[in-house]
Amino acid sequence: MAPGERSDIVQVLEDSRKVFHEAAAGISESQASTSPGEGRWSVLQCTEHVTIVEERFLGFLENAGRLDSPAIDPTKEADLMARVTNRTTRAQAPEPVRPSGRFASLVEALAGFHAARTRTISYATEHAAELPVHACQHARFGDLNGRELLVIMAGHARRHAEQIREVRSAI
Repeated sequence: MAPGERSDIVQVLEDSRKVFHEAAAGISESQASTSPGEGRWSVLQCTEHVTIVEERFLGFLENAGRLDSPAIDPTKEADLMARVTNRTTRAQAPEPVRPSGRFASLVEALAGFHAARTRTISYATEHAAELPVHACQHARFGDLNGRELLVIMAGHARRHAEQIREVRSAI
């Protein structure tokens, strides 16, 4: 890729960051920590979870093995995005990525997400040509290449942006 050129996957990550921030914009700190009901996360908890997952998945990319036969599959990427963002199917977060009170405020949590996404975008930009050969494993989606994992990361932020909008409506 030429210097200064942005890959399509970087744009997907940037767009999902914008969607996530827009969903949380204008929420007061008291609203951010309010749960809409038993067993449901607050906006602050959603933001913490998204940040934890972003950091964890970036670690997967940074430590990924190599595929023998890399391929870019736009159909699989579109399917992954659709599956991740579909909120009709509830998913239970595994213990390591559940919110635990890491951030004291929504401002702090959003800054944490922004920093993590910036690192992800930097990695995606610097390693764009190599992403199809990254061998990643996801508990729910199975074998993935680096691009596909980045699609999941972008979709995950979008999924929880929608959850934040749902929480806003409920509180």
